Amino acid sequence: MSSQPLKILVYSHRQPVRETIITAVGRRPAADIGRVDFVEADTVAEVLMIMDAGGVDLAILDGEAQPTGGIGLCRQLKHEIDDCPPIVIAVRRKDDRWLATWSQADAVIIYPLDPLAAAETVADVLRNRRLPVVRG
Repeated sequence: MSSQPLKILVYSHRQPVRETIITAVGRRPAADIGRVDFVEADTVAEVLMIMDAGGVDLAILDGEAQPTGGIGLCRQLKHEIDDCPPIVIAVRRKDDRWLATWSQADAVIIYPLDPLAAAETVADVLRNRRLPVVRG
């Protein structure tokens, strides 16, 4: 395990939403994951610039962001970036899980965010990020 903190991108057009996500996940989502650092983006242009620069270990996108929601943005990133880092989508309705599946998200978290569930979801995705994708 590297002593370098993992980098998590958090996207929402609303600062309180980004803050809620960061607080729920925490700076250390699990003991075996180590420390994480967050970088925030409030526009799609910022997300694209940060993702293109590389070094992001995971992105958490607000499915309710305006004018471009995290669900559509996730699908775009998964199609445009080779070796796209894992993406977690935050949605308000459990019924929106199917949209997150369509977007090729690696996981979904549901508002109101449960800190234990959010941290566990992020930790699980980070643990599995290096596994090869097997399609059968």
